[in-house]
Amino acid sequence: MANIGDLPEDVLVELFSLVPARELICNCRLVCVLWRDVVNLATVWKRKCQREGFYHEKWDKTIKDWKIFYVLCSLKKNLLKNPCAEESFQSWNLDPNEGDEWKVEDLPGPHGTDFPSPHVRKYFVTSYGQCLKSQLIDLKKEGYWDQLMDEIRPDIVVKDWYAARFDCGCRYELCVKLLSADYIVLNEFCPEPVVIEQWSDAKWREISYTFRNYKAGVRHILFEHGGQDTQYWAGWYGCRVTNSSITIEPGRSP
Repeated sequence: MANIGDLPEDVLVELFSLVPARELICNCRLVCVLWRDVVNLATVWKRKCQREGFYHEKWDKTIKDWKIFYVLCSLKKNLLKNPCAEESFQSWNLDPNEGDEWKVEDLPGPHGTDFPSPHVRKYFVTSYGQCLKSQLIDLKKEGYWDQLMDEIRPDIVVKDWYAARFDCGCRYELCVKLLSADYIVLNEFCPEPVVIEQWSDAKWREISYTFRNYKAGVRHILFEHGGQDTQYWAGWYGCRVTNSSITIEPGRSP
């Protein structure tokens, strides 16, 4: 019987493309020089991308490292937990939480509008006092190792949605910070607060930002947003937020 090492390279590529990525990197590469060289081939990882829907022909000339591209695509997820208030305030830190404090409401809400995506059914709403909520993301716990973040520095994409009631103005603010292992701020996106006047269209608006070419050493991400109403009415007439996300992505493709 022929040895597996006697198989043509294209057959080995096809076989290895069926093996889970962690097994390829942690076990298969260590078997012998031949297996190491085949596992390191871009064609193996390109084939895995094709199998799992991460591939498009127009990207052929833009992907520098198919292994890293595959790993980032397979890891991609929303790093923020409970972004649409389905679990009340679970996973969020509420500080400050002033006035009548934060509340969760069902869409579209009083004097509100429907959200663009039907899967979003709830939102968080502030009161007349300043209300901010935050999450601290540990990148290593989410599967992003130090060397990846320091050498590849994949895009970190931030998105958030906010809205006001038709009958009350509000103030919305967002601040996202990239932190080192000891929580030193390395990069940040903290735009000027947005003020929506009373009698607005109450439509949902998206804010988006991508961190690129940031400093090495990023180990945590701090996401904080919120606001308050501008009429200072008792109750929950303030800023509405939902469907927040932070994703780590391979980068721009044409």
